[in-house]
Amino acid sequence: MLKDEPISIWPRVGACLAAALLTAALSGCGAQIDRHGHVFMDIDLATIQPGMSKEQVASTLGSPDTTSTIGGDAFYYISTTQKSYAFFKPWEIDRKVVAVYFNGQSSVDYVAQYGLRDGIVVRYAKDETPARGKDLGVLEQLFGNISQRKMFKDQRQGAPGGIPGGGP
Repeated sequence: MLKDEPISIWPRVGACLAAALLTAALSGCGAQIDRHGHVFMDIDLATIQPGMSKEQVASTLGSPDTTSTIGGDAFYYISTTQKSYAFFKPWEIDRKVVAVYFNGQSSVDYVAQYGLRDGIVVRYAKDETPARGKDLGVLEQLFGNISQRKMFKDQRQGAPGGIPGGGP
């Protein structure tokens, strides 16, 4: 460069603008953490002791997410944590289930805690019921009914209500 030539600022501005756009684009790719269900406090869980009534448990932990009466009475408190990136499907990274089991007198028998490793993954069925028979395309559905439909009650010639003037 010559001493008298002015220094252009535009390449530096362009580089800074490109860096800012790249930073903004990459910041949208961060992970999103979502928590659902009960928020557990260790202090609250420690206060649940054998002998407490159902009402005392409900006032301490809140109403249960679900209950069970099969194989004994129980309250279940469930919490899940899911992680997702941008538009991808979220996946479960943590699960906590607190089960409060009651005895025959409706008082706490014992408390159990279960995590993600204690459960099994259940694959839910799709939200559709398969139909019997073959799958028909749109044109087959539209024009298939026309060929199957009888225009008159009985199309045999000579039959009552059939084609007039027709023979047997």
